[in-house]
Amino acid sequence: MLQVLDPPAVRRWSWLAAETLGRAREEIDALNVFPVPDGDTGTNLHLTMLSAAEALDGLPGDADADATWRTLAQGALIGARGNSGVIVSQALRGLADVLKTAEGGGADLGRGLARAAELARGAVERPVEGTLLSVLGAVAAAVRDLSGDLAAVAGRAAQEARAALRRTPEQLEVLARNGVVDAGAAGLTLILESLAAVVTGSYAERPDVPAPVRRVVPQPEGHPGYEVMYLLDAGDEAVETLRAELDALGDSLVVVGGDGLWNVHVHVDDAGAAIEAALRAGGRPHRIKVTYLTRSGRTRPAAGGRGVVAVAAGPALGEVFERSGAVVVRREPGASPSLAALLAAIREAGAEVVVLPNDSGTREVAAAAAEVAREEGLVVSVLPTRASVQGLAALAVHDPLRRFDDDVVAMTEAAAHTRHGHVWVADREVMTSAGLIRPGTVLGVIDGDAALVGADLVETALRVAGRMVSSSSELVTLLEGADAPAGLAQAVQDHLAATRPDIEVVRYGAGQGGYPLLIGVE
Repeated sequence: MLQVLDPPAVRRWSWLAAETLGRAREEIDALNVFPVPDGDTGTNLHLTMLSAAEALDGLPGDADADATWRTLAQGALIGARGNSGVIVSQALRGLADVLKTAEGGGADLGRGLARAAELARGAVERPVEGTLLSVLGAVAAAVRDLSGDLAAVAGRAAQEARAALRRTPEQLEVLARNGVVDAGAAGLTLILESLAAVVTGSYAERPDVPAPVRRVVPQPEGHPGYEVMYLLDAGDEAVETLRAELDALGDSLVVVGGDGLWNVHVHVDDAGAAIEAALRAGGRPHRIKVTYLTRSGRTRPAAGGRGVVAVAAGPALGEVFERSGAVVVRREPGASPSLAALLAAIREAGAEVVVLPNDSGTREVAAAAAEVAREEGLVVSVLPTRASVQGLAALAVHDPLRRFDDDVVAMTEAAAHTRHGHVWVADREVMTSAGLIRPGTVLGVIDGDAALVGADLVETALRVAGRMVSSSSELVTLLEGADAPAGLAQAVQDHLAATRPDIEVVRYGAGQGGYPLLIGVE
C-alpha cells in the first residue's frame, strides 16, 4: 500500500487507467447520449489517457514529480479527444498544479482533486449538471478536507465517484429518458478507480454502469452539425477573445490549457468560422479535426467521378490550373482560403478528390475541409504541396482512369520530385537564414530556405535557376508574377536554353502577387 503518489505510481496509474478505459470503451460508447449521441465518449477517453501514458514513457526513469506531472498533463492536453477527453485533460492539469510540488500524500491528493474540479468546471463555457463535472465536484467535496492516509483518500474518491455516477440520471433528463448514466462520468469513475487500485493494490469493485435502453438516440433537430477541435498556440488574451466568439457560434464549448498551448472543442454549424475565429483572435490553430455530427437532413454531394482541387494565389494562376482540369479555389497572397470555399470545391470535384493546397499555410485548412468531406462519404486525399509548381507537377501526372490510391501515389511522387524556388524583392526588413534583408534587396529562395541575396532581380533569378537544376533535371516551369519586370522569365528561359539545352522549359504568365518569378524543377 502506497504512502505517497510518487512518479512511478503516477506512471502505473496512467497506464492502468488507459487500459481499463480501453476494455470498457464499447460499454461507455453505448452510454453516450449527451451532449450529442455520437457514441464515441469511451473511445475518446481511452485515447486521451493513452496519450498521457505514452507521454510519460518518453521521460527518463528517474524523472521527478514536477516533470512527471507536467508531462502527464501535457500529454493529455495534446491528445485530448472529444468533449469529455478535453475536460479530463484539464482535470489532470489541476492535479498536476498541486502534486508537482507536493509530497503526494492523502491531503495533497485531496487538494489536487479540488483543484481538478475547479479547473475542469472553469474550462466549460456553459456547465451542465449530471455530467462528469458533477461527479468530479462531488469527489472534490468528499475528499477536500480529509486528513487520512493516501489509500483512504483515494478509496473515498473512487467510492464517491460511483455514488455520484448513479445520481447523474436524476440530474439530467436525457439520461433518465434513455436509462443510462453519463458516459463521461462513467469514464472518470474508471480513472479514479484505477488510481485507488494503484494506491491500495486491491481495489477491485467495478463501477455500477447500467446498460443503456438503446445504443444511441437520434440527433436532435437544430443541434450544431460539426464537432471542431484543434490545438491553439495563443496567449491568454487571445483565448478570451476566442471564447466569446465561439460561444456565440455554437455550444459544448470547452477550452483548456495554458502557457501558450490550448485545446479547443466546440460544436458548430459553420466549421470554417470556428477555425477562422482562432486566426482572428491572433492564435495559430493546428492539429485541426472536424467531425460531421448530423446524420440526416444535410445536403450530400452527388456520387461518382474523380477530381482535383487546386488552391491558387491570383486569377491568372487559377486559370493555369483550370486549363489543366482542376477545380480552383482562389486565395489572396499571404492568406488562406476559407474552409467553406475548400469544402464547396471538394464537393464539386467528385466522389474521389485530390486536394493540392500549394502553400504551407493552407494545408491545415485543407486538412480540415477534407475531414468534413470524409464524414459526408467522400474519399479525399490532401497532398503536401508547398508551392504552385509542385501542384502543377502533380496535376500533370493525374490519371482519373487508374485506381485512386495509385493516382495519389503518382501525384505525390511527382510533387516530391519537384524542387521549388522563387525570387522576391524585399519590401521591409526581414531576418532570414541568409541574414538581415533590407528593403529593396533581392532574395532567392530554394525549397523554402533563403539561398541567395542580390541586388539585381534578373541576375538573382538566373543564379537561383542554376542552383536548382541538376544532371537529372528534365523540366523547368517558370511562373511569372503580376509585378515582374518585362522579360524576366524570358531571360531565365534563354539562359537555360544556352546552358542546359537538354532541359525542357515551360513558361506561364501566372500573374501571382508578391513573387516576380516562381521556379519549379522536375
